Amino acid sequence: MITQGTERAIRSVVASHAAPMPRKSMIQLATSIGGFVTGCAAMYATVDVSYWLTLALSPVTAGFLVRVFIIQHDCGHMAFFRSARLNDAVGMLCSTMTLAPYASWSRQHAGHHAIWNDLDRRVSGVDIYASCLTIAEYRALRHAKRVQYRLLRHPLVANILLPPLIFAILYRIPFDMPSSWRRERRAVHFTNVALIAMFATLGLSLGFSRVAAVHLPILAVSSIIGVWLFSVQHRGERVRWLRHREWTPATAALESSTYLRLPAVLQWFTGNIGFHHIHHLNPRVPNYRLQQCHRSISGLADIRTISVWEGFRSLYLALWDEAGGCLVPLAAADRRSRS
Repeated sequence: MITQGTERAIRSVVASHAAPMPRKSMIQLATSIGGFVTGCAAMYATVDVSYWLTLALSPVTAGFLVRVFIIQHDCGHMAFFRSARLNDAVGMLCSTMTLAPYASWSRQHAGHHAIWNDLDRRVSGVDIYASCLTIAEYRALRHAKRVQYRLLRHPLVANILLPPLIFAILYRIPFDMPSSWRRERRAVHFTNVALIAMFATLGLSLGFSRVAAVHLPILAVSSIIGVWLFSVQHRGERVRWLRHREWTPATAALESSTYLRLPAVLQWFTGNIGFHHIHHLNPRVPNYRLQQCHRSISGLADIRTISVWEGFRSLYLALWDEAGGCLVPLAAADRRSRS
């Protein structure tokens, strides 16, 4: 548990990094969008030469799109520029590439920051990536509900099949937003109109089959990477879920978020989001300052660190064991119910 003195010290250090650096923001914006557009152009240029070459270029292009999404994410936290209007403008521009409506996604993500890993304030239902049941709750489900829970959280379904559908289809419909979210609902429709105009222009100019041949692989790869990153940032054998009486922002950030150690090139493409414990300590820290901030506080707390391999293994952790104080795979609950 994080003491009040340690929390104050950590917050003081993190606050000193919570300011955008305009020059770095502009360079990152240019390299990310520029890299994505260049990757798309290279893929279009190779479609008629060798589609295997086109597919080989898709992971790199998708990597730049992930980086564009991190910029959109920072803009939603008002962390990328000092101006709120500039953050919103760039965030909306990014959304026409990432397919995730800027205003609605940002507001829902802000809700995630308010309740992450709080057992008494969980968001259930459609959000299968930032919530889970306890073993007792899972065992109390009817058989059909257990099957549904298992199916939706199987790594192949949750992390391979669903991500492209979420970005391509689910984000086109404001089905899970209350009617009072008028601005966010308009953002969904605005994004849809912009996407229709953009892809219609590309299709009429270059051919709709070529557009599909280029953008569908990018969508598949980038959405799978992005959802995997989001999935592992609150999972791991040492990650804690807390009852509300124990929950504080600092405790949850350092004990319920992870530091995902990535190779340097992957850290660059993912915009340092592996330093997720720092991001949750203060979402106003721009992505390009997260590593420096981490180095400043790494000796103050027991950071939950996971490797890429542990990140893949953690996808099977789908239930919270309150007695054992750890996340466990679904098989563990089934074994207990048989014993």
